[in-house]
Amino acid sequence: MTDITGRHWLMVAILGLTWGGTFLVIEIALRGITPFWLAAARITLGALFTTAIWQFRGGKLFSAPPAPSNKIALCALGLLSSALPFILLNWGQQYVTSGFAGVSMASVALIVLPLAHFFVPGERLTWRRALGFIIGFVGVGILIGGQAFSSNGAELELFGRIACMSAACCYAFSSILIRRMPKIDPIGMTAVLLIIGAMVVIPLALLVEGLPPMVDGKTLIATAFLGLIPTAAASILRVSVVRSAGPVFMSLVSYQVPVWSVLLGTLFLAEPLPSAMVWALALILCGMGLSQYGALMRLFGRTQPTASVTQHIERKSL
Repeated sequence: MTDITGRHWLMVAILGLTWGGTFLVIEIALRGITPFWLAAARITLGALFTTAIWQFRGGKLFSAPPAPSNKIALCALGLLSSALPFILLNWGQQYVTSGFAGVSMASVALIVLPLAHFFVPGERLTWRRALGFIIGFVGVGILIGGQAFSSNGAELELFGRIACMSAACCYAFSSILIRRMPKIDPIGMTAVLLIIGAMVVIPLALLVEGLPPMVDGKTLIATAFLGLIPTAAASILRVSVVRSAGPVFMSLVSYQVPVWSVLLGTLFLAEPLPSAMVWALALILCGMGLSQYGALMRLFGRTQPTASVTQHIERKSL
């Protein structure tokens, strides 16, 4: 059984806030840079930052010589955890509503659930866990409202929706692969994944969009922030959470992202606050609590008596 502690809940909350605010910064950055080059810049900056930390810590990755299959898995993870989803989201958000993008990210939890049941030991699909995730997803749908599946009239809207859902699938599959990797340094793993991602995205950006554009100061600051915080630092946290608490627990982040996105958009971009915000938030929190009922009970000490306590009670009664 996965031992989920208060530290795991704190890390998940930080990730939700960090990635929820990322949409605001992406919107600013895309005003001065193209989608493929934004993805390339984010991943490259993140790779440089995490590699520097990793090498400072000794540069060791695996605790034992890796099998060839592990090297193949790392290459696949480099594509699925950063390169492909960044490109797909940046491109897809040009043609879909922000509501649909939010729902597509929330769907990561629903995709992870059956995958973890079959491919991750100890992550069995229970009725409580399934019901909790469904309730949370309904809450996200209420939060986003009617714009989630409304059409914006873009010519490539269908392909934009496919791109967003494909990005969600990438995140779900990468979480499963991260959990199945052998013992590995989380910072080193993050650095390697971002290096692989950069090796893929930079040639694609050159091929699709040509040479990188000249950017102004605001775009440069936004891009640097995206590379260092939601890409590098958050990726290290994500690997740590998945490795220690499991992909199903990690998928709770995807429900928080739309909530923070709406709240921060209201605070900093003067966007309207949905009237159903309170109900949506209540459903999301109820869904998260129901799906992680056992972990919450252990966290607050309401666990079943241990064997030693049970034996002591039996002796007292004799």
